[in-house]
Amino acid sequence: MVLLAATLAGLAACGRKGPEGPRREVVTALLQQEADTLKRDGEKLDPILRVRATWTVEGIDVTERPNDPDRPWNGSIRFKIRSEMRDEQGVVTADEFERHFDYVYTASLNRWIFQLQPSPAS
Repeated sequence: MVLLAATLAGLAACGRKGPEGPRREVVTALLQQEADTLKRDGEKLDPILRVRATWTVEGIDVTERPNDPDRPWNGSIRFKIRSEMRDEQGVVTADEFERHFDYVYTASLNRWIFQLQPSPAS
């Protein structure tokens, strides 16, 4: 009986993996919080420049990074941004453009880290 219990315990231990990183749902919610912060900060009105911006989240993507336990997830936030500027005569000029932000989730820090885009080669 003791031998059977020891064998079953040994088999159960063989099937166990090490500590798992955060699940997709958890890191996606954290990236959504990052998007909300970017939106809030981006929409702050600048009274001197008289520019009003509306940031609309177009998408949040999270993809797995296999074989990298400290950085198990890539993330991307896509925005459509509409800016409106009113000149002294009251004429409104509008512009729309898209912007995306890339992140890597770092498990040792338990947070998303912004990734700078490489400079284009000259």
